[in-house]
Amino acid sequence: MTDILDRLGLTVPLLQAPMAGVTTPAMAAAVSEAGGLGGLGLASSTADAARMAIAETRARTDRPFNVNFFCHVPARRDAAVERAWIARAEPLFAGFGAAPPEELREIYRSFRHDDDAMLALLLETRPAVASFHFGLPRPDQLAALRDAGIMLLASATSLDEARAIEAAGLDAIVAQGWGAGGHRGIFDPDGPDERLETEALVVRLARECRLPVIAAGGLMDGRDIARALGWGAVAAQLGTIFVACSESLADAAYRARLLAGGETVMTRVISGRPARCLANRFTDWGRDAPDDTVAPYPCAYDLGKALNAAAVRAGETGFGAQWSGVGAARARVLPAGEIVAALASELGQAG
Repeated sequence: MTDILDRLGLTVPLLQAPMAGVTTPAMAAAVSEAGGLGGLGLASSTADAARMAIAETRARTDRPFNVNFFCHVPARRDAAVERAWIARAEPLFAGFGAAPPEELREIYRSFRHDDDAMLALLLETRPAVASFHFGLPRPDQLAALRDAGIMLLASATSLDEARAIEAAGLDAIVAQGWGAGGHRGIFDPDGPDERLETEALVVRLARECRLPVIAAGGLMDGRDIARALGWGAVAAQLGTIFVACSESLADAAYRARLLAGGETVMTRVISGRPARCLANRFTDWGRDAPDDTVAPYPCAYDLGKALNAAAVRAGETGFGAQWSGVGAARARVLPAGEIVAALASELGQAG
């Protein structure tokens, strides 16, 4: 079960979560250089931007790193729902002296459905690891990636999703618990969700699945990693711990709100899919919005980004996508490599 760590040459059983909009080549390379597996969140990137990020990471390290993509079903568009969502947000925009977009765009592509340019890039550049969120690539895409020698991971929030990952022939499962920050990887956001915490999910998947399991969600220090290994995981994936590191793209307001700690909430209002965010003015505004009134992902994100931009121009920072898992206050203001070293030391002491 630890073969994947040996294949990657990891000296710390740690994956840095590939957080789109936060991770950088400098962060990923620093984590990999320190003995973990760095990650690039490329779900919102074009193929050209992804090519540049991969090249820059390789210029900083010759060690393996992970590249991550979304496999969401394209938006089920409903013009009436989208118009109503725009109208609901109009007073917020007006408060910042701005107008909402007249219509919403489907701003992110799905690797599975319409992004063969990204597949071609991966086959050309052959990163050591590719991982997927919201679902799985097509069988032909997976076959091509396997033939290229790329290790394949995918997120699961349930046993059914884990079994689908196993049946598709991937190499490991990232078990994403309910306390994880950012977008919930559930394949069908409108389907049932057991909302399992990380421990319960990892224990179940480690018992029921043949593939190695990587624990993710609410893990913030080396003692947490040790606990995850005790649940049956072969490694842990941590994201929130790196948001405030010096290599992060998080802005000053995001960092300050993170380090202040406080409540996190699971919300659809920012992007259209369930995601865990630090409670702020945007999440407060959306608390009473029924799920079926929110524009679909990623169209709602088009509005959310426009709203945040208008708010920032007016000096308000409470409308950003300030993703965070539970335990936000335990984030660290250190370079990424030093965070990995601290986690390894804590893990050693816990062991």
